[in-house]
Amino acid sequence: MRKFEESDWEQVKIIYELGIKTGQATFEIATPSLEYFVESAVKDCLLVAHDNQKILGWCKLSRTSNREVYRGVGEVSIYVHPNASGKGTGSKLLQALITCSEDKGFWTLFAGIFPENKTSIHLHKKFGFQELGIQRKIGRMKGVWRVVVMFERRSTVVGNNE
Repeated sequence: MRKFEESDWEQVKIIYELGIKTGQATFEIATPSLEYFVESAVKDCLLVAHDNQKILGWCKLSRTSNREVYRGVGEVSIYVHPNASGKGTGSKLLQALITCSEDKGFWTLFAGIFPENKTSIHLHKKFGFQELGIQRKIGRMKGVWRVVVMFERRSTVVGNNE
């Protein structure tokens, strides 16, 4: 596990594209530019899992708002290459991202997950994310309204002594 480096982009982009193609990972229809990908992440909370030079998966923390009141609230994105699925890669990535988020003072993490993405739902629940509710018809994908299940994780470290 380590911080993302620009030299990782081509492999990270492939993993992102594979997630997009499933239709179960994101509303995105194309990968963003490298610049946007990096700029949209909280500094130092853009991570990759790797085996030597091969990227197995990636995760990032993004701010949910620029308003000061929400400075400790972030959104989680996590993608694992299909060949690395079921081998603990997602767990290692999410644990590292939780640690990174708490080091940066985040007290709440959100994840929006398509209900069909059972693997992601299981992973997030394993790390203490709780289902908040369902956003019905929140967006269209290929002309079909989609549902997103919203999950939240409150830090046990940040914001508990107030």
